Amino acid sequence: MSKLKKLEPQIHDRKKFDLDLKYGKIREEKIAEMLLDGKIEIKSEKDIWQKSGNLCIEYESYGKPSGIKATESDYWFHNLCIGDDIYATIVFRTDTLRKIIDSLDYVKTVSGGDNYASKMYLLNIQKLFSSDVIKAFKDKC
Repeated sequence: MSKLKKLEPQIHDRKKFDLDLKYGKIREEKIAEMLLDGKIEIKSEKDIWQKSGNLCIEYESYGKPSGIKATESDYWFHNLCIGDDIYATIVFRTDTLRKIIDSLDYVKTVSGGDNYASKMYLLNIQKLFSSDVIKAFKDKC
């Protein structure tokens, strides 16, 4: 018996085990597909996110679409770093993140990057997960 099999709870361990296990297994398969078969874009946010509470998502550089507007990725990984360490990673389907940005009632933009030639959305992390943003996203879907 594999080490992972030994760690899995058994039916007698808890109620609705079969439903929980099925749901969990499907999500595990989706993560494996994402990492093995999907195209991913990985961005890392250093330190400033802690003070500002924002993610910075590029959408234009030197007057041309870039970042979220140009990527062909299936998934957008956004690392929140503290120094050289990854504190957390937020993962969105790229099309979902685009819909969320489009559904926000207010989006602040800033310039940055090399020669300040890039334009970026500043997305408040808490607002991304607020009930009104989630409701707006569900309504659009």
